[in-house]
Formats: sequence, structure tokens, C-alpha cells
Amino acid sequence: QVQLVESGGGLVQAGGSLRLSCLASGTVFGINAMAWYRQAPGKQRDPVARITDGGSTNIADSVKGRLTISRDNAKNAVYLQMNSLKPEDTAAYYCYVDVRSTPYGPLHGYWGRGTQVTVSS
Repeated sequence: QVQLVESGGGLVQAGGSLRLSCLASGTVFGINAMAWYRQAPGKQRDPVARITDGGSTNIADSVKGRLTISRDNAKNAVYLQMNSLKPEDTAAYYCYVDVRSTPYGPLHGYWGRGTQVTVSS
């Protein structure tokens, strides 16, 4: 079993910054892609940023230039640096990771429980 724990959310004024962290623990042999999603009230969960095990990244157009994803493979961690935050960035942010629990086993996707980011105008 794998557990994901997110942290770093909170209340910030427009133009401010936050850094989200997500740490994976448990039966982790290897991690493939890691990603952040967000979900505003009444809306669907949308991808924000993704990073492969090789370090290649994809960032949603709506946040490009303001949000940066990174990972620390030694810590099984993924981070989301959020700068120049806007009120429309307000949402619950979820991390997602593809984990291999045995050397030749399949990948399984896991979700964190989410961390709330609120940006005031």
C-alpha cells in the first residue's frame, strides 16, 4: 500500500506564492510520472502539471509561467511552486503518482487527499 501526504496549502493574497509538497510512502519500489491536479468547487478535477521520471514536464496553459513542478526521487516527493497567484487559482490541489511496488510489477495510480489553496483578491 502507498500513502501520499500533501502539505503547503493555505490562504494567500493575490500575487503571493505557495509551495506544495507531496510525499509518497509505503511499498514504493519506483515512481513513474508524478502530477498535480486541482478542483474548484462545482468543477471537475483538472490537470495542472506533470513530471516524468526523467524530469520532462507538462504545464497547463492556464498556469504556465507561474507554476513549476519538480521532484526529488530520493525522497519520493513532488513539489509545486506557485507564484503570482490569482483568485482563480483557488482550489483543492491533489497530487497523483504512478507507483511500481515490485521490480517487475505493474504501475498503480494513487491520489493524495488534497490540500486547499485559497487566493484572496
